[in-house]
Amino acid sequence: MILVVGDLVTDVLVEHRGPIQPGSDTDAVIRVAGGGQGANTAAWLAHAGRVVTLVAAVGDDRPGRDRVAELEAGGVRCAVRIADAATGSVVVLTGAAERTMITDRGASLLLDPDHVTAVVSAAPAGGHLHLSGYPLLHAGSRPAGLAALTAAASRGLTVSVDAASAAPLRAVGAEAFLDWVRGADLLLCNADEADVLAGPGTPAEQAERLAGRVRNVVVKQGAGGALWHGPDGVATVAAESVPVKDPTGAGDAFAAGLLAAWCSGADPEAALRAGNTLGATAVSTVGGRPSPR
Repeated sequence: MILVVGDLVTDVLVEHRGPIQPGSDTDAVIRVAGGGQGANTAAWLAHAGRVVTLVAAVGDDRPGRDRVAELEAGGVRCAVRIADAATGSVVVLTGAAERTMITDRGASLLLDPDHVTAVVSAAPAGGHLHLSGYPLLHAGSRPAGLAALTAAASRGLTVSVDAASAAPLRAVGAEAFLDWVRGADLLLCNADEADVLAGPGTPAEQAERLAGRVRNVVVKQGAGGALWHGPDGVATVAAESVPVKDPTGAGDAFAAGLLAAWCSGADPEAALRAGNTLGATAVSTVGGRPSPR
């Protein structure tokens, strides 16, 4: 059993054709779909065949009900609390090389610490908690993120944390974030997040610095592959070469593939390869979730 604590929002996906023209019109294909780092990771975990529960918050509105229904249809168990705010929304401006997100986190900021504690404390022994970094990066949801880590430690769950996003990491400060996640079994970050948390350097140098705070560190490098630093040494794997249609959710899919393998006993290199495989699947489609089966 893997518990994912994080956000569940509506993504407005704007696949623009060519550069955005400020102050004028830019042709695009626009779609509405479920999103949120925590929810996306849970969806990919279910796609990979893992038993997974998402702990999140949505509003008492049609988007919130739709987002929960989509996840449940994909095999995700939802421990989703109804909050007194609208379900969050994210406008995702995406092209083949990069994506930019404009966020209204809405009900996600009201993730309830008592609710999170109750769900994590009831998890089966031998389970795993995966915490999206977003709850920690915003003051409203931070108590819930910290409650998840505390409850997991009390329950004896293994813990992974995704660093989430470079800009809000920079705003809260590397030292604060690393203090919050100190002792976690695994920290996942991309190249930009590693720069914020560990300062400049090669991925290996950054991972070694971060390994003083957590047991294992994974630095994702997109097309450059990924690196794992842990007590047994360093593992690196190259990225799979696939045509990139949309990078949205690639990191979430990577995390899901890696966790599905690692929580089943795979070694770091095999876990990285599993992450790369699911990440490659994600970038080959538009949106942050697996295609319905």
